[in-house]
This record gives sequence, structure tokens and C-alpha cells, in this order.
Amino acid sequence: MTTPDSSNPQHNPNAFASAEREAVYRAINERRDIRHFRPDPVDGDTLRRLLEAAHRAPSVGYMQPWRFLRIADPAVRAALHAHVADEQARTAEACGDRAAEVHRLKLEGIREAGELLVVALTDGRERYVLGRRTLPEMDLCSAACAIQNLWLAARAEGLGMGWVSLFDPDWLASRLELPEGGYPIAVLCLGHVERFYDRPMLETAGWDTRRPLE
Repeated sequence: MTTPDSSNPQHNPNAFASAEREAVYRAINERRDIRHFRPDPVDGDTLRRLLEAAHRAPSVGYMQPWRFLRIADPAVRAALHAHVADEQARTAEACGDRAAEVHRLKLEGIREAGELLVVALTDGRERYVLGRRTLPEMDLCSAACAIQNLWLAARAEGLGMGWVSLFDPDWLASRLELPEGGYPIAVLCLGHVERFYDRPMLETAGWDTRRPLE
């Protein structure tokens, strides 16, 4: 993918300056689902900026259904890692003749990442109707936008992030004592990295390839 031609003479007063536009497209193009981290902690001010970026995401009906939980207890981190490992084994079994490939893949960085976040849909979502009467799953779409905001901001800050979805939502909701109706959708590994992958990891591993835009 290439960035738009910054030399285009057509003037749009609402457009960012050329260097600013290129930075946005660079963050999009170089964002990766990271699984390898250094253990260095993430600076508190930086984490605050990332969460603010997430909280600026669009949301259907302006419902803002996301909740970000920071996992600081080592025991919870260890339990989550063990649970995800079990789920990877179950996923491998469900993938049939590709089971061995799934077992070989590194699909999380829970033990290594400097920060571990859980994103959950908030309880009481049913009271939001605008934009969701026929598409109630738009709460999930809205939260995904918040995660993508955080992901792109993290890349701009030089931090890696990986979205882990290998878990049982009911188990995680119970382990974290979420209120009734709260629903976890993502475990986010966030932190410093030695390098960013040149290509998506699953592409490098031969799992799949990116489809052509056409």
C-alpha cells in the first residue's frame, strides 16, 4: 500500500499538512499485531495518552461502551496466561489438519509485555438504542474502534500492541469480577519491542496472505 500523492496540487483547506498526512498513513501501514516484547514498563504519561486516544473513538449513539482494565496483579496475569494457553490447544484441535501450525504459532505476549489491559463492553448497554435497534452488535464495533485508536497511537509512540482473543469471555468476566452484563472482548499486550515485524506475523508464518484491494 502506498500513501496518497502529497504533491497533488488540489488544495483542501481541511487537509493535514503533507508530513502530518504521511505520519497517519505510516502508522496505519506499520501497525502490527505484536507478540514479542521487552519487559520494560510503559511510562504512565504515555499510557494515559494512549487511553485518551482510545476514549476519543467514534461510538454508535455516542454510547462509549468500552471499559479498559489495567491488569497489575501478577497472579491474575499468570492465570490469564495459563487460560490462553489452554484455549490455544483447544483452537488447534478445532482447526483440524492445521492443528500443528496453530501449536507452533506464538499468539500472545502476556508474560512479557510491560502492560496488560482487558477491554470489556460495559454493563447496561441495552439502554442505548440509537443506531442499534436493528444492529445491536454496534456496541462491539464501537469498542473495536477504540482499540484501533489505541493501536495506532501506540505505533506512533514506538510501542507494540497485540490483541489476544483466545479466551472464554465468561471465565474472564468471572476472574475479573466484572459486573453482570460486562463482557470482555480483548486482552491487549502493550509494551516496548526490539523491532516491529516487517510483515504481519501470520503472513510471515505462512498462515494466510493479505487479499488484494481490488
